[in-house]
Amino acid sequence: MEWTVGCNRCRILAEQLIWAATTEAAHNQAFNITNGEVFRWNWLWYQLAAWFGVEAAGFDGTIHPLEVELANDGPLWKEMAAKYHLKEPDLNRLASAWHTDLDLGRPIEVMTDMSKSRQLGFLVYQDTRASFFDLFAQLRQEQLIP
Repeated sequence: MEWTVGCNRCRILAEQLIWAATTEAAHNQAFNITNGEVFRWNWLWYQLAAWFGVEAAGFDGTIHPLEVELANDGPLWKEMAAKYHLKEPDLNRLASAWHTDLDLGRPIEVMTDMSKSRQLGFLVYQDTRASFFDLFAQLRQEQLIP
């Protein structure tokens, strides 16, 4: 299957790599890369849930690895794929739970800082909420999610 979904975070990463390669002051330096604004997952979860029309569970202090949560959901996804005429009935081909767990399964909140890049002139920014909502709209349009 050919995936045509773009990576929102990849776009800003690519722009920063080009900037670092073409900006003399940035040569041979390490930089953080994020969307550029400060956001907190405990705000964003509720907004993501609202976009999908579901209730957010919230964080109770316990880490729930997505890989464990989705381990037995393959048959359910297959039913949903049939019901909503989705292109991919295999949940494991659509989602990388272990990768998501690496990103989000930390017991601490991660804060990032783009100050060094900004001080040297890299001012690209994208709103994290918009990057998620744009991606979800594209995934829905391409019939990958209901």
